[in-house]
Amino acid sequence: MLGQPLGAQAAFVPQELTTVRVQDPRVQNEGSWNSYVDYKIFLHTNSKAFTAKTSCVRRRYREFVWLRRQLQKNAGLVPVPELPGKSAFFVGSTDEFIEKRRQGLQQFLEKVVQNVVLLSDSRLHLFLQSQLSVPEIEACVQGRGTQTVTDAILHYAMSNCGWAQEEESRPALLPGGALRGR
Repeated sequence: MLGQPLGAQAAFVPQELTTVRVQDPRVQNEGSWNSYVDYKIFLHTNSKAFTAKTSCVRRRYREFVWLRRQLQKNAGLVPVPELPGKSAFFVGSTDEFIEKRRQGLQQFLEKVVQNVVLLSDSRLHLFLQSQLSVPEIEACVQGRGTQTVTDAILHYAMSNCGWAQEEESRPALLPGGALRGR
């Protein structure tokens, strides 16, 4: 590599890619007064910013609201992307509302993981790469938990054997736009 122009060396630096997908919405406690929808968040990356390179967790809308508030508190003047609205009076089908919300949550996370300032927040990493509850995330970040942030993520990654698989029903795009598995 010595003696080559800088551009030739740069061609060998792998590009960092992060894919985040919000999918598989599920109604929990269906038919009861406290039913809610949670979403599977699939993350695959080669970025050094993440401890685990692949993860899959389930989160509900109010956890996204909490995450956005925390990111706003810690981001200073950096704008934090908007979440899809919370509407108790949606006109249309429930399935349509859930799908629109899923799309909005995915757009939110895609924007968040592309922002270096937001990406530096430990709460974001625990939200995406562990199944810790909001109080457990807060305790971990504040040093009141039994594990460090990295340990919590690695522990979840190790116990998550094989679950971090993207939904097979949807074709995945590889860099360059090619379809995987087709």
